[in-house]
Amino acid sequence: MSELLGDLQDRSFAGATPATGISYPPERRLGAAQLASYLDRRKFAVVGSARADGRPHAAMSLYVRRGTTFWLPTMAGSVRERNLRRTPWLTMVIAESDHPVHIAVIAEGPAEVIAPEQVPADVRAAVSADWVSAWIRVTAERMLSYADENAVP
Repeated sequence: MSELLGDLQDRSFAGATPATGISYPPERRLGAAQLASYLDRRKFAVVGSARADGRPHAAMSLYVRRGTTFWLPTMAGSVRERNLRRTPWLTMVIAESDHPVHIAVIAEGPAEVIAPEQVPADVRAAVSADWVSAWIRVTAERMLSYADENAVP
């Protein structure tokens, strides 16, 4: 399963601008197994969506990862849910620590709001919260990673 993440990251960097290649040098990128391990031990991401007037909206969100798909629990009617119904695209930043040991993964892709009963049972079981009234499914189409040389992914 980690190969999917590695392939996605390779495609993302292949289509990236030269500036991105400099900012995220090959020797600082997480390998496929490291990406999977890092994303699975983390539980929260800063999630960005677009408001109706185009302004950005960012908030913390819990996530559950399955392959290159991220499932985010939310509340029906939340700002993020309303934003996605208009502009179905989400950016996620999963980061930890600070210089000189920080790690960051950026994932982005199309997103859709899913009714709880349509979410796989194992995903629902991973989040034991009675406030969840909707889910967001993000299908990552782009993924970039960076790990400081002293970081342990």
